[in-house]
Amino acid sequence: MKEQAAKYIFLAFSGLLLVIMIYVSRDAGITCDEVLHYDHSLTVYNFFASHGTDRSVLNTPLTHLKYYGQSYDNLVTIIIKWLHIDDVYGFRHLMSPLAGWLAIIVTAIFAIWLSGYRTGIIVLLLFAVSPSFIGHSENNLKDIPFALGYISGIFFICRFIYSPERNSVKNIFLLTAAIAFSISIRPGGILLICYLFFFWLLFILYRLIINNRLQFSEIRKQIVLMITITVFSWLLGILLWPFALLSPVNHVLESYRAMAHFPGTFRQIFEGKVEWSDFMPWYYLIKSMAITIPLVVIAGMAMFFVFSKKILEDNKVIFYFFLLFSLIFPLIFVVYEKSNLYSSWRQFLFLYPAIVLLAATGLRMVLDHFKPLKFIEWSLVLLALLAAFHPVKFMVQNHRYAYIYYNQLVGGVQGAYGNYETDYYYVSQTEASKWLLDYLKAKKDTGRIKVKATYSVSWLFRKHPEIETSYFRFAERSLSDWDYAIIVNRYIPPYYLKQGFWPPKNSIHTIYADKVPICAVVERRSRDDLNGYNALIGGRADEAVKDFEKALALDDKDEMVYYNYATALYNLGQKQKADSVLRKSLELNPDFELALMYLGNIAGAQNRRDEAIAYYEKVIKADRKYFEAYVSLAKLLVDRDIVRSRELLRNCLVLNPVYKEAIVMLAETYRISNPDIARKYDELANSISQ
Repeated sequence: MKEQAAKYIFLAFSGLLLVIMIYVSRDAGITCDEVLHYDHSLTVYNFFASHGTDRSVLNTPLTHLKYYGQSYDNLVTIIIKWLHIDDVYGFRHLMSPLAGWLAIIVTAIFAIWLSGYRTGIIVLLLFAVSPSFIGHSENNLKDIPFALGYISGIFFICRFIYSPERNSVKNIFLLTAAIAFSISIRPGGILLICYLFFFWLLFILYRLIINNRLQFSEIRKQIVLMITITVFSWLLGILLWPFALLSPVNHVLESYRAMAHFPGTFRQIFEGKVEWSDFMPWYYLIKSMAITIPLVVIAGMAMFFVFSKKILEDNKVIFYFFLLFSLIFPLIFVVYEKSNLYSSWRQFLFLYPAIVLLAATGLRMVLDHFKPLKFIEWSLVLLALLAAFHPVKFMVQNHRYAYIYYNQLVGGVQGAYGNYETDYYYVSQTEASKWLLDYLKAKKDTGRIKVKATYSVSWLFRKHPEIETSYFRFAERSLSDWDYAIIVNRYIPPYYLKQGFWPPKNSIHTIYADKVPICAVVERRSRDDLNGYNALIGGRADEAVKDFEKALALDDKDEMVYYNYATALYNLGQKQKADSVLRKSLELNPDFELALMYLGNIAGAQNRRDEAIAYYEKVIKADRKYFEAYVSLAKLLVDRDIVRSRELLRNCLVLNPVYKEAIVMLAETYRISNPDIARKYDELANSISQ
């Protein structure tokens, strides 16, 4: 293919891709992060509108969003405010694919700069068949813009180091803008400053080895330019970041440290088990990428390394090294630092453009290698198209939920269901909310209606004041008053999912992605479960028992109802029946901590110590942060294995250093053997208020 013809194909396909991306995002769902970041962007807007007097933007103890620059969110909100745009999320879903498309185009131009238009076209094609990236481009105004900034930074660093026009105003401006844009979204953008100096130093050494001489005047000039770029990109990067503006150096570095070890932790499904995000196995990130990136891209990466010898002969080999380093270093860093990771590899989408560029290079090299053998060349093209069919089919059939794609290594989304997270971003709640509104309209229900959801849906019901929306946990659905519920399959036990206990039998609508249920709209048939709970906490155990029995006759798949039913029975002295009811709840969810803990407490109270120990150990295995179980287990072990008892308590305090009950119990283990140590723990316990 001639370069001129390839150029026209590249331009045509680039335009087509932009149209497609904007078109498919028109009905994108609202993500849980969007709600948080849009709300935070409003406080950023108020900070500047009030000339810094409104500082609510700094009060983010739960979301920690003060540590994010989130400039793209903020810019979009400023436009929304200035233009009085009513469809806030519709506009956001127009701007998000624009950022995604720009990231794709910059990556493709980078590929063209390295090896020509053929590679650039392959870059476009590989992105077009990448469900995770395209899916996030519909509604992710944080990770996708950061991917744009990161790959732009790498590209313009390479141009600054090597291009004949490296010292031109255009090059310096673009590099400064790329670094500033990255910092303005996430503090991790300061990595690009480190890359700038590191890559420049490596290039100087590389040139010394090749040419055996240095141009010291040029080196001095570039050092001055790099320092200037660093200062300006840093200052520009914090212009829309209130927390950083208050202390441009200290607060940016504090934010970087906070993001490297994000304070919030979450439980999620990985490899069929539920685990906390700060205790994921070291390979969590790498495996998450491997099972969600299309196989054609993975094959391209493999070909890049297979033909690495040819790369070594390229005069731009050092830039491929820079690209590889920018890809591998963040992966090594998070493994080494044992960073808090969650939501698949969403936070590392900024690495994907480099992956695609290298994969495209690998595919181009293998095609070039077999170019004289036309039959083999076209066979390889056909093979690549067949490999791309799986992700393309998924995107076409599930374009709203493209981001939850899994490749054939785990059997697609159907194979991943119950083993890995699917709709972790709660995107399906948007479609479910619209369906429920149509349902209520057709039903002509004009009375007050209470709708619960597993994440906020208030924006979607904002024009319906007769509908009250609020948050609840699916496991606690029997403890609150509601008429309808919108439930995403996040935070639902994997056993529950695999056994088909979800969606609930009283679901009136289910949303599927590749035949896998990801969201359900549930209509409440009875309030017997809630009545039973209210009777229980009101001390009317006999009344509670009757209500719970009626509730279970309608729905026998609610472990919380079984738990409360058992509590009521136990309060009435029916201990044996309470025990069997608790075991029934474990048939629904073998890792149900409340039931396991209760059974352990019952066994302990009846001097069945070994049985109690076994239950407490199951609690800790199911949830390593169920701190009460550590103390209860330590109490049972203290007189038979004091070493293990203390070890359990110390493990608990590693997880939660201010858990007072563990400190008090630890003091008790030393009360007789070492009063001085006991006294120190007593003092520590007294310093903690609960």
